[in-house]
Amino acid sequence: MSDKKGLEELTLLEDLRYDQEHAWARVKGDNVIVGISDFAQDQLGDIVFLELPNVGEVFEKGDVFGQAESVKSVSALYVPIGGEIVAVNEELADSPDTVNKQPYEAGWMVELKPNDLSEIEELLTKEDYLSYLRDSESI
Repeated sequence: MSDKKGLEELTLLEDLRYDQEHAWARVKGDNVIVGISDFAQDQLGDIVFLELPNVGEVFEKGDVFGQAESVKSVSALYVPIGGEIVAVNEELADSPDTVNKQPYEAGWMVELKPNDLSEIEELLTKEDYLSYLRDSESI
């Protein structure tokens, strides 16, 4: 029996956009906050270490911006929208499991100044992401 959540148990928020690599993005003023979805943290299991970028690094949409290490695996983290990192959630260095507990609040990973904020429109809505999960993932 799997200890993973079923799709109906996942927390997905209306005010976020998601990508097919399971990152989420939230517009905050002129910037975008990025983290991983409840689905992603659930699939990873207990996160024990996060490798996150430095402030000032620049990424294009879809680039690897870090890694999440869990007790089971190491997974690349992909940025859902291109831009320059303006803040990193330093709290995660000491408490990476925060991502498991609060993936959308305290578990945010980076804040970036987007190259083109309109890229957010290319990301999936909550409903589209849920449909994507139903179509592509076996739970």
